[in-house]
Amino acid sequence: MALVVLLRGVNVGGHRRFRPSEFAGALAKFGVVNIGAAGTFVVWDPGPRAKFRAELLRNLPFTSEVVLCNGRDLIRIATENPFGSEPPSRGTVRFLSTVVKPVRVRPAMPIMFPPEGEWLVRLIGSKGRFMFGEYRRHMKTIGYLGQIDKVLGVKVTTRNWNTIMSVVNILKRGK
Repeated sequence: MALVVLLRGVNVGGHRRFRPSEFAGALAKFGVVNIGAAGTFVVWDPGPRAKFRAELLRNLPFTSEVVLCNGRDLIRIATENPFGSEPPSRGTVRFLSTVVKPVRVRPAMPIMFPPEGEWLVRLIGSKGRFMFGEYRRHMKTIGYLGQIDKVLGVKVTTRNWNTIMSVVNILKRGK
């Protein structure tokens, strides 16, 4: 099964900018496909993970946390539909955060940011290395998304649920 690569903190606010399509081209021998501008890739022919990771890091123009996920894990998560059948509320965006390393202690869910008053970000559940949540569109939201790392005690990389579903659709279609 294919791998999914999630790079943490690239092409965000002009920081650690690069061209994902050129990056994917440099890794073409592994069958790398770029999914958008946020550092999300499907890898059809990764071979041994250690060798692929080393080649990926060698081609990355800066240091970044790299998360490798089995494609079947994302398909399973999408099939289980952690958000249920109801569409998101107006102005609410669903997301999936993936931990870079295992979480030692899982906090009780839901977790709201800010903890008092109207929430802007909330974690509603988890499964393995994946955390599910929603955020409201607001200028302070990005800061609260950054606090997920602190609450979990490990770094996470976050993708909009629509991006995850695009990845899943590509995985289901195959090469």
